[in-house]
Amino acid sequence: MGCSVNGDCMLTKASEIGFTVWGIDQAVYGPVELPTLVNWVQDERVTAGTWIFVGKDQAWQRATEIPELQMFFRPKAHAEANPSQTAEGNNARALRRIKILSAMSDEQLERFAQFVEPQRIQQWSVVVREGDPGDAMYLILEGEFRVRTNATGRETIIATLGTGEFFGDICLFDRGLRSADVVANTDGLLLRLSLAAFERLTREAPDLAAPIVLAMGRTLGGRLRRCNKRFRDSLSFSAAM
Repeated sequence: MGCSVNGDCMLTKASEIGFTVWGIDQAVYGPVELPTLVNWVQDERVTAGTWIFVGKDQAWQRATEIPELQMFFRPKAHAEANPSQTAEGNNARALRRIKILSAMSDEQLERFAQFVEPQRIQQWSVVVREGDPGDAMYLILEGEFRVRTNATGRETIIATLGTGEFFGDICLFDRGLRSADVVANTDGLLLRLSLAAFERLTREAPDLAAPIVLAMGRTLGGRLRRCNKRFRDSLSFSAAM
């Protein structure tokens, strides 16, 4: 029996083995077994909003709706101390939850807190909007946020970010326009580092700015490698079709 244009052949195979993923590049990946799918989630190739065809259920579901994957998309547990108890998170214990700040001493973190502005964010709020001028980066102290684009006329989720991560950092270097929306999946607490504050940080406290920029570079390098891997996988899959 031949395959129809809408991929019935692929779905038939998926019914026999595991899961099939609808990628952000509008390509179909799989079918794969659960361990491979989990690896894709951990590599951020599969995000909370990714559509997945579940063979045993013969149905498409969002990744967050699949019981075997839900543990990977739950908001991370809060630290013992509630960040809102001390200057909305501007204390050393709260700031140490941010990955790029984790190697700093308490004294350095207390100094860095003078350059950022805490912001409480309500669920579903758009923190930054694609095409707007970039004037700040954000550090996530609480909550979950999705990075999305509407280039195809519908929402496409690029990544899901949680406690300890950051976004909007590129604008500190190129002062360009936002390349994607960032939307709050849950209520959250952010630290806003404005472009002006970043310039003041590099001028007045270079001993703080240098390790932060270095850590940001490492994170950006990791994101670029993952992006390249997804692109290579997409090309390999297309070539094999």
